[in-house]
Amino acid sequence: MSDIGGLGVGTDGRSQQVAGEVSAAVAAEGLVEPADELPGPPPPPPDLTAAAFFDVDNTLVHGSSLVHFARGLAAREYFTYKDLARFALAQAKFQLTGRENSDDVAAGRSKALAFIEGRSTAELVALGEEIYDEIIADKIWPGTRALAQMHLDAGQQVWLVTATPYELADTIARRLGLTGALGTVAESVDGVFTGRLVGDILHGTGKAHAVRSLAIREGLNLRRCTAYSDSFNDVPMLSLVGTAVAINPDADLRDLARERGWEIRDFRTARKAARIGVPSALALGAVGGALAAAVSRRDRK
Repeated sequence: MSDIGGLGVGTDGRSQQVAGEVSAAVAAEGLVEPADELPGPPPPPPDLTAAAFFDVDNTLVHGSSLVHFARGLAAREYFTYKDLARFALAQAKFQLTGRENSDDVAAGRSKALAFIEGRSTAELVALGEEIYDEIIADKIWPGTRALAQMHLDAGQQVWLVTATPYELADTIARRLGLTGALGTVAESVDGVFTGRLVGDILHGTGKAHAVRSLAIREGLNLRRCTAYSDSFNDVPMLSLVGTAVAINPDADLRDLARERGWEIRDFRTARKAARIGVPSALALGAVGGALAAAVSRRDRK
């Protein structure tokens, strides 16, 4: 991956826009050609203008992916267990209230990213792969994974959109066979992290900027796209697409979803999830997949 640098951390609207645009650029750069596979059923025709966008924490992954990552780092003595306790406390607050706080998320992510200063990007990727296999793989919500597969089976792109560092988000996407990930981008020079962010944390409006930027790059029709999240903070992203789905929603998002007629699915209990509306993959599925040439892919630099 190319080194990216020269932009600092900020909290204003411009920083959120920069975070979104840079995240989309890095994600697009990371797309690779699929490897040759053994003969099998032919893949579905590509649906070139539709895609699905999934939040990660408590939507795809039970709890916080960054806390799970910190747990793995603590076991490897990258963090002290006192540091891990602070991460866990923030996560407990999130799980008990069912809500995120933008300031808490920004502060927590910034502190968590500080440890990588001076470390190589390759090291973080390798750690992410190890910790995914050890911890995160067992935290995937099967119901959300099935929804992602539904879109893949319809020939659509499936992207993760998360405040989690890009390297970890990309690992999760690759392990699940998804198209790619939009995540917080840490600045690096000559393959070494500087300990700063490019733009800002990919959160709230930053996610919407990232999705919009990626849609332009990939030729997506946002009205034919679907977004999934658990958090009211992701309303900008959910409002950007044609179909919004609340997964394991916090109280504010559940209320808004009911008000707007968005589908609600809750995998936290055994009860059947409320179903309002029709997911875009079911409504639009394989339509239009053969109407355009295949989406171009660029090798990872």
